Amino acid sequence: MAIIPQTKLFCWEDLENLGDLERLRLVLEAIPDEPLMQKLEAHRGGGRDDYPVRAMWNSLLAGVVFQHKSSESLRRELLRNDRLRWICGFDPVKKAKKAVPGAWNYSRFLQSLFSYRQEIDEMFDTLVEMLREELPGFGQSLAIDSKGIDSHGRPREKERYEELRSKELREGPDGRRDLDADWGVKTYEGRRKDGTLYKTVKKWFGYKLHLIVDSFHELPVAYEVSRASASDIKCGESLFEELNAGHPEVVKECRELSGDRGYDSLPFIRMLWNGPDSENPRRILPIVEKKNDWKEKPDQCRPLFPGVDNITYDCQGQIYCWCMKTGKRRQMVYDGYEEKRDAQKWRCPAAVYSSIKCRNYRRCSKGSNYGRVVRVKRDFDPRTFLPVARTSMKFERLYKRRTAVERVNSRLDVSYGFEDHFIRTRRKMKFRCGLALIVMLSMALGRIRENRKREADQEYRAGPSIRSLVRAA
Repeated sequence: MAIIPQTKLFCWEDLENLGDLERLRLVLEAIPDEPLMQKLEAHRGGGRDDYPVRAMWNSLLAGVVFQHKSSESLRRELLRNDRLRWICGFDPVKKAKKAVPGAWNYSRFLQSLFSYRQEIDEMFDTLVEMLREELPGFGQSLAIDSKGIDSHGRPREKERYEELRSKELREGPDGRRDLDADWGVKTYEGRRKDGTLYKTVKKWFGYKLHLIVDSFHELPVAYEVSRASASDIKCGESLFEELNAGHPEVVKECRELSGDRGYDSLPFIRMLWNGPDSENPRRILPIVEKKNDWKEKPDQCRPLFPGVDNITYDCQGQIYCWCMKTGKRRQMVYDGYEEKRDAQKWRCPAAVYSSIKCRNYRRCSKGSNYGRVVRVKRDFDPRTFLPVARTSMKFERLYKRRTAVERVNSRLDVSYGFEDHFIRTRRKMKFRCGLALIVMLSMALGRIRENRKREADQEYRAGPSIRSLVRAA
C-alpha cells in the first residue's frame, strides 16, 4: 500500500511564497471579526452607508497585508487594483474614485475603532484559542522578549512637554503630537570569536512591544505595549499573569519559557517553576540567560562549601573541582536534575572521561568507580542553579528556541510596517500592534485549515484503492 506523505500544517516559508491577494483571502476567511462588525454596524445605525463597515474593515486588513504605512498609500492601491476592491467588498459597479473611501472617511472609521479596544483584544484571544485547538503542541514551548518601536512624534524639552501635557488635559488630544512616548535604552554585551569583548548601546524615542510567542510555530500568544523606559522584567511578569488568566490551558501545557538576561529575576523564575500554588507547582523550565552581576571577574569562582571542600562554582552555575595534589581546576560533568531531591547532580570528570587522569582521584572518590558526586540544591541559589544547568547542552538547545521571538519581531518590522510608519501616541500604537498580530494569527489559521482540507482530500482519493485491496484479500 502506498504511504501518503504527511503535510506540515504550518510554516512561515510556505506563507511567504504566496501572493498578497492569496494571503488576504486567508485572513478574511479565518478572522473571527463578526462580533466587532455587528457592533460597528449598530453604531452606524441608519446613517449613510456609502462605504460599508465590513468593506472599510477589510480594506484596513488589506493595508496590513499589503504593507501600506498610511491610509493614502492604501487608497492609491485600491484605486488602481479593482480585484482588491472586489475582495474587500466595495461596490464593483461604481467607478474607482467613487467606490474608494476618502482620507476623511478612514480617519473617522479609525476614530470609531479606537473605542472598541476590548473587542480587538477578544479577537486576539479567540484566535489564540483556535490555534491551540488546531495545532498539536501549541504553547508547549514559549519565548519572551521586548522590541523597541520608534514613535513618529518628536521628543520635547521638559518645559515644553509640561505645557503641551496641560493643554492636552484641558482640550483633549489632537493626534498631532506624541506625549506618551519616552526614551528607551538597551545595552548589548558579548564576546567576539577572537575573544575580544564588545558593548553596543541602542537608544530610541517611542515604545516597547512585549511579546510571548510559541517558539515552535513562531506565533504570538500574548502582547503588551508600554513606554520605552518600562522594565522588561516587570512587564514580563504582568504579561505572563495575563496569559495565565486569559489562557490557562496554554500555561498548563507549557514546558519551558526562554528569555534573555533581561528576565533574570528571582521572582520571575519562581513564578515559572513554583507558581502561586505550592501544592500544584507549574514546573515550567525557566530557560533564562544569567547576568554577570558578580563583583569578581567572570573567570573567578566562589566556594560551594566554604572552608570544607575543593568544589567551587562560577557566575553561570558551572561546578569545578580542584585537584588537591596539583591544584589544577577541572569542570565537573552535569548529570541532570533530580526532581525528588530538587537538586542538580554533578560528577567527577575523571570518572566520566577516561582521557582525564587525576592524581587525587582515589582519595577524592573514596575508592568508588563511579567517582565523586556533588549535588547542589536549587534553594542554595535559585537564580544560578536552574532545573537545567546553563552550561549543559540541553540548556543551549532550549535557549536557541528564543530566536523565534526575534524572527517574529523581524516580521513585524519588515512585513507589517513597524520599521517605517506614521504612528503617534500609545493608544494608536497598541491598536496598530494588535491589528498586525491579529492578521498574523488569522493568516496562520487560514493556512492550517487549508492544509487540513488538502490532507482530507488526499485521504479520500486514496480510499477506494485501499478498500479494493481489502476486498481482494
